[in-house]
Amino acid sequence: MSAQRVLFLGGTGTISASCVADAVRAGHDVTVLNRGSGRRELPDGVREIVGDIRDAASVREAVGDAEYDVVAEFLAFTPDHVQADLDLFEGRTGQYVFISSASAYDKPPRSVPVTESTPLRNPFWQYSRDKIACEDLLVDAYRERGLPITIVRPSHTYDRGLLPTTGHWTDIARMRAGKPVVVHGDGTSLWTLTHARDFAVGFTGLLGHPAAIGEAFTITGDHAPSWNQIYEWLADAAGVADPEFVHIASETIAAFLPDAGPGLLGDKAHTALFDNSKIKALVPAFGTTIRYDEGARETIAHYDARPDLQQIDPDQDAAFDRMIAHARSAG
Repeated sequence: MSAQRVLFLGGTGTISASCVADAVRAGHDVTVLNRGSGRRELPDGVREIVGDIRDAASVREAVGDAEYDVVAEFLAFTPDHVQADLDLFEGRTGQYVFISSASAYDKPPRSVPVTESTPLRNPFWQYSRDKIACEDLLVDAYRERGLPITIVRPSHTYDRGLLPTTGHWTDIARMRAGKPVVVHGDGTSLWTLTHARDFAVGFTGLLGHPAAIGEAFTITGDHAPSWNQIYEWLADAAGVADPEFVHIASETIAAFLPDAGPGLLGDKAHTALFDNSKIKALVPAFGTTIRYDEGARETIAHYDARPDLQQIDPDQDAAFDRMIAHARSAG
């Protein structure tokens, strides 16, 4: 594809940072709009403009009268967010790429692998329902006005800064302290994990691609280990030779940790396998090059080098102790 003028709304997050870097490598002219306090450094050659994405006047002032071949939206989570984008960018971009979520697909899944034609419905998680509503708004705009949209649905996409487990670093600290770690369900459900660097290849291939307009794409790799395997790889990366895992029903975990419940019951509790043939057909270079055994080592090394990241949640830690005691007394 020819070089595109691309505006990233976001650009320093778990997924977007890798997409920015890959877009630069592909030769695109990249601008990033955020509040200037990003979690990850931007690569050389990226133009940064500062604005508050939740303040329309701030974004309008930052963008000025510039036009872009592509606007890539990583920070919209509700229809109001999307509508604010359309008010500003409609007619000023040749492609609006919206990052949705594979958690929007029907839960629990009636069949796997999930495809782009799988219905969108998630009665468990408001986050997913909001993403569905965003998609509905965009699809209506495409049908009614020809708005040049592309919808992207990632599943669990990670980089070195993101731990996939319920307890995040608290789980790693428990392993290293010799304490049992909670794994949801029986640990045998399969979970697709996609490294952000792999995801970025598929994403970048859609930028400016005429066949992507009006289409939705699931961008996930082919790597789907069980949750038991994921926890085992993390334990190995953390130097824990004989970790103790306690399997507890997702509904029970949700009762003890209400904040974790929607994402668990509305996503992680179910086997997540996806048909990625559509993105591969358009972007043949896309595929899995980083498995989670390697990803786990990368993440633990990153956390070990950054003690400030090693945050243990005391409330969560105590809840794990209570639910393990409950499970053992019931057993």
